[in-house]
Formats: sequence, structure tokens, C-alpha cells
Amino acid sequence: MQTIKQYVEDNKQRLLDELFALLRFPSVSADPKYKPEVLKTADYVAQKLVDAGAEKVEVCQTAGYPIVYGEKIIDASKPTVLVYGHYDVQPADPLELWKTPPFEPTVRDGKIYARGACDDKGQFYMHVKAFELMMQTSTLPCNIKFMIEGEEEVGSNNLGIFVKENKNRLKADVVLISDTSMISMENPSLETGLRGLSYLEVEVVGPNRDLHSGVYGGAVANPATILAKMIASLHDENNHVNIPGFYDKVINLTPEERAALNAAPYDEEEYKKDLDIAEVWGEKGYSTLERTGTRPTLEVNGIWGGYIGEGAKTVLPSKANAKISMRLVPNQTSEEITKLFTEHFESIAPASVKVTVTPHHGGEPVVTPTDSIAYKAAQKAIAESFGKEPIPTRGGGSIPIVALFEAELGIKTVLMGFGLDSDALHSPNEKYDIYNYYKGIETIPLFHKYFAELSETK
Repeated sequence: MQTIKQYVEDNKQRLLDELFALLRFPSVSADPKYKPEVLKTADYVAQKLVDAGAEKVEVCQTAGYPIVYGEKIIDASKPTVLVYGHYDVQPADPLELWKTPPFEPTVRDGKIYARGACDDKGQFYMHVKAFELMMQTSTLPCNIKFMIEGEEEVGSNNLGIFVKENKNRLKADVVLISDTSMISMENPSLETGLRGLSYLEVEVVGPNRDLHSGVYGGAVANPATILAKMIASLHDENNHVNIPGFYDKVINLTPEERAALNAAPYDEEEYKKDLDIAEVWGEKGYSTLERTGTRPTLEVNGIWGGYIGEGAKTVLPSKANAKISMRLVPNQTSEEITKLFTEHFESIAPASVKVTVTPHHGGEPVVTPTDSIAYKAAQKAIAESFGKEPIPTRGGGSIPIVALFEAELGIKTVLMGFGLDSDALHSPNEKYDIYNYYKGIETIPLFHKYFAELSETK
């Protein structure tokens, strides 16, 4: 551990400078205008893998953005860790809410503010630098492969094809991912599950053009009003999702499981203070920790229609739209839930409007084993690095490719993230603590050490 700490200390500024250079690329996969920058980001990642000591580094082309692959095989008889991450980021909008430019990383109070700082550039780059550390100190104890993609934020549409076509190249004993969070640095944790996702867009169309709200208002259905009513009906008075069949396959936690989950450190007053809200909100009968980790949800991610410019324009809009996401739990599938939503939403539309539901992307929920060699290695690594045993938690977010890796490669995943829920992922002023960045670089080599040792004694 002393060698690890010394290496980080001796290279602190360079490690930070390289991350800053990575964060300056506006690698927004959702917006085609950023395509040149996304491609430059892939090239940067590939070069840094080469610099760190990886071999067979390749920027692998897909029908969308490329996947960066690299490896270091020290001994075919030793275990292999496949590191996954993504170099693409969410759009930075609304730009006016950023205190500093989203693609010019800025340090305030020991925190790096930039789009992608935590999700996922800061986190996957820890693995590149931890690999460099092990190479430079001659302490790499097992084989390592890297697969860093550029489409995670838009559904990883081409990753499945790549995985299916490269099963032999990607052969490994475990997938290691840092794209999740800890409870806190004082209370380190390991996520043992992730929710799935169904993401779609709805459109409600009324008249064939925008209308004068005085001439036609009250006589023609307003798509914005109809859409608002339809969305409002999707939850009942107890905030349950009001779609027939939505909960049919949900497995409820046992009383013992609920008690264990709620034993994790959580301060509701601090939670509300951080978000500047007066009360929490959600499905009746469940705690905040249960609602965000073990229960399915339905949320409106965006809604628009009619005139939203400066000043007034008395218009009855021709159409209104919304983007909606549903987080799923084990036994629910994105395909089935998307179908249930579509059928229900179309059925509740009045005859005065036309409704279209367009699915975008989805992913399946996963639960990772806590009795595996890889999970135990992560436990030991965090315990040594933090001086405290990690708490098992359930993550509220989705990483759809975790289920893909299990289905196609037959291997489980360890979710060893170093972010915090307060890091404003997908929001303005996204941040990542410099301390967390360095702590990740210190902890990751310990995972490889213990994974190699435990694999030898199994």
C-alpha cells in the first residue's frame, strides 16, 4: 500500500492534468454536432492506454462511435479482469445554470467541476492510471483488458454487436466497473444491484396547426392539457405507477432484506437540505433508500409544447411531447414494460387527439453476487484502502451492459464506484472530488492484488 500511495503522491499533478485534458473534450454522444470531438476523445483514450503500457490497443469502429480496446496479458494461466467504462457524456444543457464552463474543468473546494467529471471520465480514467501505476511499479498481478465505449449515454446500441463478435478477445473472469457511487468517503460501499431502464418519447397531436386560443380555445382539445392529464394519471394517490401489470413480476424484499438495506447510513434532513426540498416524495410505504434502489419508478424527463419563448403568444398548440423513463427491478424486462406502457398510454388517450409512443433505449436490471471471489476482492481492497468494511447497497441507476456481459460473456460484474450521489450526474455543475479520484487510483490495484490471490486459492 505504501508503494501505491507514494506513486500517487509523486505524480499527483500529472494525474490531474491528464484527467483535465480528457474532460475538455465535449464528447456528447447524443448530439451529432459533437461527432468530431467524440472521435478525438476515443483517440485520446487509446493513446493514454498505450502510454500506460497496454498492448493491442485499437480504436474499434462500430456503426456509431468507436470502442477503445487494449490489454496486457502477463500470463495466460492467471485470471483476467475486463475493465469497462465510457468516454461519452451527457449534454451539458442548460448551459446558463453552470457556474463555470462545462468543458473547462475548474476546481472549487477540492472538487472538479466539469461535464463527465464523475460520469464516467473521472471514474474510468482511474483504472487507466491504476494500470499505469501497476506497470511502473512492476506489481500487475493478473491480466487486464480495457473496453471503453462512446455510446453509453445513448443506450450502447452498438456495444452488444461488438461483444457478440469479439467474445474470444473479451474473454475474462470478471468485469470491473466504476460508474457508480458510494454512500460517502466516511462510509464506503459496494453496489450489489442496478435497476433496468425503459426510455421512450410520447407525442400527443390535436389540430393540424397551432390555433388562436381565443377563437378555438374551449372548442378544440389542447394537446398540452391532454398530455398533462395523461401523465398525471400514470400515478395513483399513493404514488404507485398506475399501469396495469406494471408490478406483476416485481419481487418484494423480505422484512430482513428491507431492514438490512435501511441500516445503511442515511440522514433525511441532510438529503433534503442538499436538494433544497421541504419533503421527500415517492411510493407510499417505502423509505427513500428502498424507493431509489429496490422499487420501480416512472419519471417525466422532459415535457414541451406550444409557445415557450419570451413574452406572450396566445396559442393552442398543435402537439405536445414528453420524454419518459421507467427504472426497473429484477424480474421486470424493458421489452415487457415498454409494451405495457405503450398499450396503456394509447388506451387512455381521448378520441380528440392522436398519440404516438416511440421507444428509445432500455436495459435490464441486475443483482450481482456477494459471495464471489471478485466481490470479496473488492471488499478487501476497500477495507484496506479506507480502513473500514464497505456496506452493500443497491444502485438506483442503470448500466444496461451489465446484463449483456453476463448473457454474452457468461461473467459477473463488480460495481466498485467512487462517486457520490451529490455529484450532480446529468445535471449542471457536475463534480468529482479530487480526493475520490486519487482514492480510486489507490484502491483499484488492491482489487487486482486480492483478486489474483483469492483466485489462486479457490
